[in-house]
Amino acid sequence: MGLSQNQTPPSPESSHERDLVRPVNYADRTESPANSSGRSSRLNWETREGRSYLIPAAEILAYLLLLNQFDRHFTEPMSDYRTTGTTIRQHLTDSKWVLDNDQFSVNQFLHPYSGSIYYGLARSSGLNFWESSLYSVAGSFLWEIGGEKTNPSINDMIATPIGGTFLGEPLFRMANLLLESDDGRPGFWRELGAAIISPPTGFNRLVFGNRFDAVDPSNRPATFMRLAGGGTLTSSSHNVASNVNEHGAVGEFTLTYGLPGKPGYSYARPFDYFDFHVSAATANTLETITSRELLAGKTYASGDQTRGIWGLFGSYDYISPQVFRVSSTALSLGTVWQSWLADELALQGTFLGGVGYGAAGSIQRTEERDYHYGTTPQALLALRLIYANRAMWDITGREYYVSDFLSPERHEQENIVRAESSLTLRLFDRHGVALRYSLSHRDAHYPSVEFRNQTITAVSLMYVILGDSGFGAVEWR
Repeated sequence: MGLSQNQTPPSPESSHERDLVRPVNYADRTESPANSSGRSSRLNWETREGRSYLIPAAEILAYLLLLNQFDRHFTEPMSDYRTTGTTIRQHLTDSKWVLDNDQFSVNQFLHPYSGSIYYGLARSSGLNFWESSLYSVAGSFLWEIGGEKTNPSINDMIATPIGGTFLGEPLFRMANLLLESDDGRPGFWRELGAAIISPPTGFNRLVFGNRFDAVDPSNRPATFMRLAGGGTLTSSSHNVASNVNEHGAVGEFTLTYGLPGKPGYSYARPFDYFDFHVSAATANTLETITSRELLAGKTYASGDQTRGIWGLFGSYDYISPQVFRVSSTALSLGTVWQSWLADELALQGTFLGGVGYGAAGSIQRTEERDYHYGTTPQALLALRLIYANRAMWDITGREYYVSDFLSPERHEQENIVRAESSLTLRLFDRHGVALRYSLSHRDAHYPSVEFRNQTITAVSLMYVILGDSGFGAVEWR
């Protein structure tokens, strides 16, 4: 993806040079006046001249209208989408807001992805993070009021705009990172790749020509990228109602953006640090998609060996290991750091603890919805041990307690643990192999269903392609 090198120690910088690479705080900028001709100018990310508030508003309305028309004719039950002025007025005045019964994948993935579309249309029109977030909220609200005849959904107003924002900004940043080039305008394949990663960005660049073709500058963050594919060697399961596919193809992609320790890089904007991960398997297609990001925080240092950032983080998680599922949109406090343990041995880590609103299932139940919602305290610990550019061992553990607080289903709780570990060996250049182990464990209790204790494990062998930064250790010494 043309990511920056992290291994080469930078030369000392003057204060003037540091100013050149310091990210622009777009929220502090004011709108530039229109040019003398009165026509819209090209987008400039530093001055924000050429941004548009009207274009994404019109695009979101058109998207909602087209989606409603599609659902009216092709989605069952079609009558749910045949809204009228009367149903809209009823939703605004009389309807009770509820937790809906859509399928888990619809509520917890497709709806956040729709929110990322609203967000991306605004972001790629030159708006900043907070402005684009409001467009995601507005798009979600308009759909709840005018897109369906069913009662407006409380859970959709959490997962769609907030989860959509937490998903949409990493997609927008990754698309711009791919488009960013030192040798002029990006070529066809980069444009295509960016459009696949962030369709709203590709759409606005295509439809509006050079008005929105400026690339939002990344300010050259320290990054780690890994693309892996392979197969499951073995798997096991305990106390599950359905069979688990023991073999199959697996693939995953990870990008960590804004690793701490790079001289001259600051965290002035939301998402100047984020970690994005997605994995898929033939057994259940989309297995995981997780995104955690720094919303606001500060850097810190301990001697010459440790650099880190701490603050408020947002996260969107969707985890579906064949027989049960969990998803959460959350806010957490925590830290990300790197410590040099020896000349060629580095330890990177993340610790987060917070609370979100989540959903978990499924088990054998008689209700229409085979999962339940609840306030979700959660924690994450991730460690990555890097030896030179030869080997890397990483482990990530997540825990979610989906409670019955703020849930319509009383006395129903689930505790879910997801752990992944892999050992990666570099063979040559950016190529390597990895042995990965994953464990998913679930304790669930419902009044109408016997207590369940479920565990699924899998071991996979994968071929790995690394980014320009290798294993991603940041050098500042």
